[in-house]
Amino acid sequence: MEVLRIRPPTSVGVLLSYKCTCECKHCMYACSPRWENRWISEEGLREVLEALAPSVVPASPRGWVGVNEGLHLTGGEPFLNYDLLLAGVKLAESLGYPSVFVETNCFWCVNDEVTRRRFKELREAGLEGVLISVNPFVVEYVPYERIKRAITVAEEVFGRENVLVYHEVYRELLDRLGVRGTLRVEEYIRRCCSLSLHALTLSFSPSILLPMGRLVYTLYELYERRPAKAFFRVSCLGELTRPWHVHVDCYYNYVPGYCAGISLGDARRLEEIVGGVDLGDRPVLAALVRSLGELYRLAVEGYGYTELRGGYISPCHLCLDIRMHLALEVGGFKELQPPEFYEALREVREAAVRRAR
Repeated sequence: MEVLRIRPPTSVGVLLSYKCTCECKHCMYACSPRWENRWISEEGLREVLEALAPSVVPASPRGWVGVNEGLHLTGGEPFLNYDLLLAGVKLAESLGYPSVFVETNCFWCVNDEVTRRRFKELREAGLEGVLISVNPFVVEYVPYERIKRAITVAEEVFGRENVLVYHEVYRELLDRLGVRGTLRVEEYIRRCCSLSLHALTLSFSPSILLPMGRLVYTLYELYERRPAKAFFRVSCLGELTRPWHVHVDCYYNYVPGYCAGISLGDARRLEEIVGGVDLGDRPVLAALVRSLGELYRLAVEGYGYTELRGGYISPCHLCLDIRMHLALEVGGFKELQPPEFYEALREVREAAVRRAR
């Protein structure tokens, strides 16, 4: 394959920034407070949304929101720059975007008045719903009372059907544990074990937590690990070319699916990406569309990659670890963007390697 054919995106998320109030152990985009305070510009956001608008489809039934439908504004934490978030909602409304929602960790929901005022202002600007992050990783940083307040007020403003609690299983467990304020993940695990082993197993199931991003270095000891060769036959072609739930970050990278750190090009020039991504000068992409075995051979034979002694918990773990080596130790791969993503993971990867020795 010389050219990667990309279908126009049917649903998309725009990362207004990678900067966040939290540094969650499971974050696939490696967001944290330590990122540079860089945000997509309003003009750049307009260019991106104008390019994406023709192909994005609404949720069903129309007027509702869905995780894999319509447009979502995210981060990082979008409420760190409320003026930009509000401008983005107004812009999406002017372009006729369907099923627009925002994702938030609720750090800003300090009282009912502030929470209600902002949700109402966003709804009046065109926002149709909200996705509220509910999990023990966020609760390490955000008092659980703020998250519960956000759910209550959002349901009042947007209607229950347009409030996505992500995930309900965590809300149930956190409620059962009687959590107040913040809670360390280690304490959460201890309390889950006091309920039952099933509660802990469910809580960290790969169907709930996607085994990629920061998680593969911070929580890998909770999962079965396998050698690299166990994943050699996996091809990433489907994930790289899927049209739903793609992302555009604040550097304008068109990020396929959940493949943080991979760019298919500049989303402001979407017609060039849909026209076909040239694999001739993108060796990482060229290998990935064939198999992870091809990527492994490229990295080992061409660039001195060494297999992790502790093994890998998923195909995404193997892919990310190889890309970490290529981006940080070799450089020059145009498809491995932004470089700041890999730098943000350097410390946790090095800690994981030390633990595995």
